[in-house]
Amino acid sequence: MDVSPEIAAVEQAARDSYGRLLTFLAARSGDVAGAEDALGEAFLAALQQWSEDAIPTNPEAWLLAAARRRWIDSVRRDQTRERFAPQLQHAMDSAFEATESPDGIPDERLKLLFVCAHPAIDPAARTPLTLQTVLGLSADRIASMFLSSPIAMGQRLVRAKAKIREAGIPFRVPPPEEWLERMAFVLDAVYAAYTAGWETAPEAGIGPPGLAGEAIWLARVLVRLIPDEPEALGLLALMLHGEARRSARLDRTESYVPLPEQDPARWRADLIAEAEATLFAAAALKRLGRFQVEAAIQSVHAQRALSGRIEWEAIALLYDSLVRLTPALGARIGRAIAVCHARGPVAGLAVINELPVERLRDHQPYWAAKAYLLSRVGQMDASREAYTRALGLTEDSAVRKFLRRQMDGLDP
Repeated sequence: MDVSPEIAAVEQAARDSYGRLLTFLAARSGDVAGAEDALGEAFLAALQQWSEDAIPTNPEAWLLAAARRRWIDSVRRDQTRERFAPQLQHAMDSAFEATESPDGIPDERLKLLFVCAHPAIDPAARTPLTLQTVLGLSADRIASMFLSSPIAMGQRLVRAKAKIREAGIPFRVPPPEEWLERMAFVLDAVYAAYTAGWETAPEAGIGPPGLAGEAIWLARVLVRLIPDEPEALGLLALMLHGEARRSARLDRTESYVPLPEQDPARWRADLIAEAEATLFAAAALKRLGRFQVEAAIQSVHAQRALSGRIEWEAIALLYDSLVRLTPALGARIGRAIAVCHARGPVAGLAVINELPVERLRDHQPYWAAKAYLLSRVGQMDASREAYTRALGLTEDSAVRKFLRRQMDGLDP
């Protein structure tokens, strides 16, 4: 479907600049919700005012100026906040001056990452808050990622933003003594952003698109900031292994290809080499964590490019270690598949049957994995039912093609 040039320009600006502009405004006002409202109105104004002949040469500066005007107006209309108008005016003026700098608007998202992980914020809201404010995901999409209702997630996010404003949490990268307390939440948020971006279709370009690229950029910044944090290195290694296989995860029919069935010739050797070196650096620090183990699992898969086989027992042992380090359901689902290949389908099905079904009723990877395991033990009717459930829980056309092919391959 063709879109007008102005709509395309606004969509491009949102992809390129939303997170940086929001963080830039919020860091100067201390009000994340106010920054979101002002920036949202600025994008709406852009849709109304930009035309094919009047798309600004500097969209970021235009959007920042529009947000600045709308924010000042909203504060003046709000009597409870009016007394802060002079300070806000000064903050917005200084923010706008940055657009005239040769270096443009600085990227301060790392500050917001640490703000969202502040101890004053509800732990259950920290990662979702990061995904919405730093990377611009909607509450509905975040809710689906965390198996929550959109209403409950929206309320949680509103409370967290209010806490930032009321507590006056400073927008800064904290001193080293505060890193440990917040680092786990920061890393979780970056990885959640990457997994959300993994849904993006592969591209032929050198760099990963969309959210995945943003997440890898954030991980690289963290590694430069804290080079002796092994889990930051482990997370970067994990994501680099994933990116190395991006072009191999769809076949010629645009159907999803599971990792064990991918063609290693289509993997990027340069990213695999970087991932391995990064994981080696993490291991040298001798403080094992979740992301290092996940990266090690991907490293074993990567060895298939050289050996031609998958060492499933090694992967199963690593998953055994992983589930001791994290309660994540994804880790436990992955363990079930690894155990199936290493120790037999009955053992794999027993692992997945231990999971709490009530928490997984709407979790597509669970039903796809269970359908596969049921088929391996000959329970074809139950497998078909599970595949049907998995199909109903995804709108990804590539995944749907794969699931339908799996269903068609079941014995009558």
